Amino acid sequence: MSYQALARKWRPRRFADVIGQDHVVNALRNAILQDRVHHAFLFSGTRGVGKTTLARILAKAVNCEQAPQAEPCGECSACEGVDEGRFIDLIEIDAASRTRVDDTREILDNVQYAPTQGQCKIYLIDEVHMLSGHSFNALLKTLEEPPSHVKFLLATTDPQKLPATILSRCLQFNLRLLTAQEISGQLEAIVRAEGLGFDEEGLDILSRAADGSMRDGLSLLDQSIAFGDGSVTGVEVRDMLGMIESHHVDALLRALADKDGSGLIETVATMAERPIDYSGALDELLTVLQNVSLFQILPGAVAAKQADSDLVKDLASSLSKEDVQLYYQIGLLGKRDLPLAPSPASGFEMTLLRMFTFSPDTEETGSAGPHAGGASPQSLAGTPGKKVSKRSSKSRPEKETESEAEGKSSAARGLRQAAVNAEKKPAGNGKNNKDLSVLDPAVWAAFVEDSAFTGVTQELAMNLCPKAYDPETQVLTLSVVPGLGSMHSPARQTMLEEKLEAFCGTAVRLDIAEDGDVSGETPAMARTRREQEEKEQAYKTLMDDPTVQGLVSAFDATVVPESVRPGKQQRKSE
Repeated sequence: MSYQALARKWRPRRFADVIGQDHVVNALRNAILQDRVHHAFLFSGTRGVGKTTLARILAKAVNCEQAPQAEPCGECSACEGVDEGRFIDLIEIDAASRTRVDDTREILDNVQYAPTQGQCKIYLIDEVHMLSGHSFNALLKTLEEPPSHVKFLLATTDPQKLPATILSRCLQFNLRLLTAQEISGQLEAIVRAEGLGFDEEGLDILSRAADGSMRDGLSLLDQSIAFGDGSVTGVEVRDMLGMIESHHVDALLRALADKDGSGLIETVATMAERPIDYSGALDELLTVLQNVSLFQILPGAVAAKQADSDLVKDLASSLSKEDVQLYYQIGLLGKRDLPLAPSPASGFEMTLLRMFTFSPDTEETGSAGPHAGGASPQSLAGTPGKKVSKRSSKSRPEKETESEAEGKSSAARGLRQAAVNAEKKPAGNGKNNKDLSVLDPAVWAAFVEDSAFTGVTQELAMNLCPKAYDPETQVLTLSVVPGLGSMHSPARQTMLEEKLEAFCGTAVRLDIAEDGDVSGETPAMARTRREQEEKEQAYKTLMDDPTVQGLVSAFDATVVPESVRPGKQQRKSE
């Protein structure tokens, strides 16, 4: 049997055959045509992107009998010798197995001798970063000033490990990862030339699994040909790689969009009947979610990469942008935590349950819409048409206890009283007492404290300051601190208005201006000011204490002001 692996059989032999590295190919071609070939090149990049291949083609080009020309002829004795691995003036060295300084010196002893067959003697050192420090030192002088007939071609997957003295002596070319489209196109050309059966789905899966490496893609293609008995189809490739099937991806994401808990769990159970790479399954889901998010923002970009499937279009219309972003983030965190789960299957299931349970607006809304965050056990069981509350039934009691009702702050009662007084008598200058109370930053701070907001809504309320009030339309204009306007949303504004109506005893609409004009003191500013005052008072109290004064005097000590914190006893006394 003389079968040759596809990765070797289809290794490029000309610059024109190299895929995805045009920036390197063009530079090398121009250098050859202009007879400006440097004496040392460094090719860096991940595995399987063409480092050694480009070095061999360059070795052919400089020794070709037809040189200088943009492509080696491939027919002369030098080109054929390089292709067949018998060109005596191309010395290939595996630095991973010859790391010692004695090996390097042995190689360099022959540098002075002229080439035997070609015009140049080529030293191709692969994985050069594996050389020892002494080996690099031995190489420095020769690499800087080699004989005119010597060229050094270095290849590495980790250029950061190379000394700066080596890097400064070389022309460095960084080879990029290939895109899935480039790999897929090359795989299709190969299977057509080999006369094999295939479908586009199978090649697309292989190109994504190759992760930017053409050699990995060809190795996987070899494996899939053997697995599929001479054909490459999507179903067989998924079985070979242990990937989630496409209809499972469809079922899971549609169940999430429809809030179909029973369908979600049934699909996960069906997946468990066959060996699945659950990390790869999350990758499949994340890829679709990324396309959905991109389709919602820029549909043309998704169409350009032929990812605008019916599933993507349906999810883009049925899911909000916030839901898609949240699902994507939960998927990323779930993939990170997958090795920590009791089993990959349970970790995958819990990730999907988080997506099902949580929603970007988990706060301050009464009942759930089509993208509700909190799901009751009945909804997980698949109860149709049941709307569920976004808050857990245990998160807050339905009725306030008597002690909570009595715990309202005096400032809150003052605002309500001001609202009542405002109904009875107007104040001068066209304003009433109610208007003045609403515009008082201290009263707004009391309202925020009394309402006990949580999450982002609390942060928004803490960074708002009353700006103006129109008694006729009952509109209160608020300014938000610059840079925090992104926290404002219609749902959060509705909750603020509802709480303010309950607080004042009358309906008040809000107009939140994001003009950055915050003239008064926001609750957050007031809290920071009070904390600073308490800290200064605590420091003063500490320094006035006779015991502390004695310690400072006896030990010539210094009290660091930043280390002083007000204690509970001081707060109670105040």
